[in-house]
Amino acid sequence: MKPLRSTIAAFAFALCGTSAWALPMLRADVQVVGSVVTVGDMFDDAGSLADTALFRAPQPGTTGQVDLPAIRSAAARIGLDTFEVNGVSAVSVSRAATVIDDVLLGDLVINDLRLRGIVTSSMKVNVYFNDLISPIKVAVADTPARLEQLRYHPGNDSFTARFSITGADRLVELSGTLDLTVDVPHLAAALPAGTVLQPSHIVMRPLPVRQADAQGTAQLDQLIGMALNRPSREGMPLTASDVSTPLTIAKNDLVTIFYRKGPMTLTVKGQAITGGAQGTSVQILNLMSKRVISATAISPGAVEVTTAPLALAGL
Repeated sequence: MKPLRSTIAAFAFALCGTSAWALPMLRADVQVVGSVVTVGDMFDDAGSLADTALFRAPQPGTTGQVDLPAIRSAAARIGLDTFEVNGVSAVSVSRAATVIDDVLLGDLVINDLRLRGIVTSSMKVNVYFNDLISPIKVAVADTPARLEQLRYHPGNDSFTARFSITGADRLVELSGTLDLTVDVPHLAAALPAGTVLQPSHIVMRPLPVRQADAQGTAQLDQLIGMALNRPSREGMPLTASDVSTPLTIAKNDLVTIFYRKGPMTLTVKGQAITGGAQGTSVQILNLMSKRVISATAISPGAVEVTTAPLALAGL
């Protein structure tokens, strides 16, 4: 039993010794975020030296090659004399970057205008800078660029802005214009007067905010179920004045005049002199008495009188 126990103990000790003395292993490709490359970036199993700086990282957004002699020299300076090369003769080191471009800077302008209440949630905004902006790669940071000052000129939707950029010594000043639009209802096709609008009759299209404000465009829920007041062309933006409540009774419609009192209901035929929506007053010609009376439109083809007639024929 003793030889067996000794063999197991020796095997276990060998395993532990292998793990404890495992040499750092060089990587072929390294990606870093910060300005220095550490031992932990360059090697697997870096141990207690993992956070120790080895050499400077390349510029943000670039990749550099470090050959093996340079790696050995840098490692020796920090006391790392032995490591596994793993067949690597040079290491590719890439540094991450944030790209500063017109989109990022434009978003900063838009966000500032939203905070001021100038741009609302219903608006769409395009920012156009007067000068071409070449993308800039900077170090990864929570705030790679900051809007320091913005002057907005509502008269012509122009602006001037000053930005601070990570790593830059001075502010960047840019100017440009804003294209402010809002989606408003437009007619999908030409329609005659009196058409009761359904969702299929309307498409949402952008309109300059100034034009939308001047015309007083309507919201979609103000239009569905309403009737066009006049013949309308395809693509016309719709306003609240373009529609009205649909007529329940139209002029010259033949109608039934109802008078109800308790269980009794009297009816007589009539013809509409004026039209009206449900619940409104209309003028009706009683076809029996040839008298014009006031009645209330209650449904298509039906009106009701509320004053008690002397006789049905006398309505």
